[in-house]
Amino acid sequence: MPTALLDLVLPPRCAGCDAPGALVCPRCTAELHGEPARRTPVPSPPGLPECWSAAEYVGATRRAIIAYKERGRTALVRPLAGALALAVAAAAGERPVTLVPVPSARSALRRRGHDPVTRLADLAAGCLRAAGWPATVERPLVQRRRVADQAGLSSPQRAANLSWAFTVASGRNGPVLDHRSVSGPIVLVDDIVTTGATLAEAARALREAGVPVALAATVAATRRRDQIRDRDGE
Repeated sequence: MPTALLDLVLPPRCAGCDAPGALVCPRCTAELHGEPARRTPVPSPPGLPECWSAAEYVGATRRAIIAYKERGRTALVRPLAGALALAVAAAAGERPVTLVPVPSARSALRRRGHDPVTRLADLAAGCLRAAGWPATVERPLVQRRRVADQAGLSSPQRAANLSWAFTVASGRNGPVLDHRSVSGPIVLVDDIVTTGATLAEAARALREAGVPVALAATVAATRRRDQIRDRDGE
């Protein structure tokens, strides 16, 4: 039976700690929503927008994202989208925003059976609007060539894998996103930032089409190397 269906017919268990009673328990929700902050990969690839995230990609946050993306627990989209909305709000300040989700590889979409980042963007925008914050979602980015799965790749390998991988779709009258028609900043969104290669490539494609982008927001960020050394004594 699909995991998403099991979440409907069986008592839920927390995706973060496996405690019964909720998709994400209050303690793990607090960890997931964390403290939205600017978390930039070190080193950063050229052209990377300013990166904000709701939490670090560890513990309950990491387990919830993996369960949502890779294990079919699609009901987790709501708490994860809430975390993404917090990161967007922290990044953009009190301004209207346009969210642009990073496109997933076609092979990943087929394997997962859903588009996790676009769904997160849609619901995060809904959370912001419910709070009285004007937010829209645009989907101008498309893949121009096949890319490999990023899992397990080093920072240089990720950059090479994604080099010139995205483009901005064009309609009959030009690019499908005209920045002159939107108010407030354009914010790239993804679930995780690791090396920043994906967000940097998405920003390059937008800028090449004349769309300025200076901000990115994610649910979580992989710990920077200096943070790992400081906290773990390495």
